[in-house]
Amino acid sequence: MEKKFMRKNSLLGIFAICLTAITTVTACAQDHKQNQSRLNKINEVVKSTVLLNNYQNFIPVVGLAEKKIVSIDLGYKNQIGFDSLLNKYAPVVSLSATKYSDSATLNDLEDDVKFYNTIIIALNAEMVNKGKYINFIASLSKNKNVVIALFGDGKALSSFDQINAPLIWSSEDNEEAALVVPQFIFGGIAAKQLLSKTYSAKYVQGTGYTTNVTRLKYTVPEDAGVNSNDLKEIDDIILEGIAKKASPGMVVLVAKDGKVIYNKAFGYHTYDNLQPDKVTDIFDLASVTKTTATTPSVMRLVEQQKLKLDTNVGYYIAKARTSPMNNINVREVMLHQAGFIPYIPFHNFVKEGDYSRDSSAAYPTKVADNYYIKKGFFNDFMWPKMLNSPIKTRGSYVYSDISMYVMQDIVEHISEMPEDQYVQENFYVPLGMQTAGYLPRNRFSKSRIIPTEDDKVFRKTLLEGYVHDQGAALRGGVAGHAGLFGTANDLAIYNQMLLNKGTYGGEQYFTPQTVEMFTSKQSNVSRRGLGFDRWDPDSTKKYPSELASPQTFGHTGYTGIGVWTDPARNMVYVILTNRVHPGVSEMLGKLNIRPRIQDVINRAIDKAKK
Repeated sequence: MEKKFMRKNSLLGIFAICLTAITTVTACAQDHKQNQSRLNKINEVVKSTVLLNNYQNFIPVVGLAEKKIVSIDLGYKNQIGFDSLLNKYAPVVSLSATKYSDSATLNDLEDDVKFYNTIIIALNAEMVNKGKYINFIASLSKNKNVVIALFGDGKALSSFDQINAPLIWSSEDNEEAALVVPQFIFGGIAAKQLLSKTYSAKYVQGTGYTTNVTRLKYTVPEDAGVNSNDLKEIDDIILEGIAKKASPGMVVLVAKDGKVIYNKAFGYHTYDNLQPDKVTDIFDLASVTKTTATTPSVMRLVEQQKLKLDTNVGYYIAKARTSPMNNINVREVMLHQAGFIPYIPFHNFVKEGDYSRDSSAAYPTKVADNYYIKKGFFNDFMWPKMLNSPIKTRGSYVYSDISMYVMQDIVEHISEMPEDQYVQENFYVPLGMQTAGYLPRNRFSKSRIIPTEDDKVFRKTLLEGYVHDQGAALRGGVAGHAGLFGTANDLAIYNQMLLNKGTYGGEQYFTPQTVEMFTSKQSNVSRRGLGFDRWDPDSTKKYPSELASPQTFGHTGYTGIGVWTDPARNMVYVILTNRVHPGVSEMLGKLNIRPRIQDVINRAIDKAKK
């Protein structure tokens, strides 16, 4: 572990890099031989794992929006690792049965899970000898969806002859198995094996169910044919960036062929080096909001034929009908060719009396800690100012935040709900994106959220969980162009869905045609897709990186974010930084941190093809 730049892989984070360090916080070196050996052990577990009792096709789990999942800890030795992998896929509450260890039954524990409809229980062959555990599982399975993960000697299967709940059995009982079996449950790994011998009257030779992969797998680079040693330079680039104050900390994730092969956290939340970054930390995603919130909302409404790209803005927004914006069509807005000015510095217009340090009916909109804007500031001042801003460059590509304020309003008119609610219900919850969303301080502890700027001018406070973008903040933190927060894993899930042409976790979010249309080049005057940024054909720009394929799409964010999907390499790359802390630093760009890392990944993948 390096004292100054501690590389922290939390328990939740890093199946891919170091399976053995389950209870540690330090990262293991990327070593090809170690990881190849680890992959062999993973594959041994996979080959020794059989899915049983899957009569209802409950495994892999689908319909996360309807699931309330709890994992009950009955004392299984590798429970922590087991639960950590479950939580890669869905919010799974961990509930310990320790306080009931002396009771003759687990009736009270059964009462404690009344609000959950899906119960996951891990146990090994020795634990099966406790009759109260079997009775508890049998009782639960009468009224709940129960999933059993059994590790160890197959003779223990006979204890479940009278239970019909889905059962995933691995003959291996070790840390690797505890990290692999959850991936069977959620479809990160496909079940392919059948029982090779008879263990009981019910579990006879040839019994078992097969499934398909539906979600991301968490594994080592070698599992995707990539040599771990070829990714080592990522660490060096990040540590260089932190040393030169490009950002106090960074998180990088790489998925290849639907497998997360790299996910590491570096540095700290701030330069005081008190709280190390974790891969589960939540970042201000800035303009990645455009592609991860507003654009998918537009995609869904276009698919439903409720929104037409070649219809004018005024058709959807009544207030726009008497403004210069009226005749602009939606397609122009999505391509940043509407002629809107780039942005309006609304925070410079805030005057004494417009804000208060305390909330009240007159000042209801929270902008930051101890900062509330007066009622109607957006509707009465900001929105009219945008609607009536001059149209100067129509037909040319001029990147504008105003475009996504407009699209947010259109989405909300058509969907009849606020955008933050719309994306949660339609995308984030069903996809298993557990932290993605607006207003993270309403949902998570401040310690999980990476601070951004120490705002000395406008809000006069350190921004912790409040959107960095001033206009989005004045709108109450929910805006079409900024305001979204989330983790690297959230973004990997969303972009893997796009890479899958609209399907993830056994559910279809978009047709392949919709994904193709929005993510491919759609402009005659720029590199852009609809909402999405793309590879630039001007080779001198080397954007988003020198080796990026022409199919690459994604977006960057002002706070130091980069999310790029490369269909040619079947790859998703996510980098999260807080380069605006404590003040805005240009070093991330000057050092080319984001593109350099992307090209390390590109070279490693290309080398693996040879």
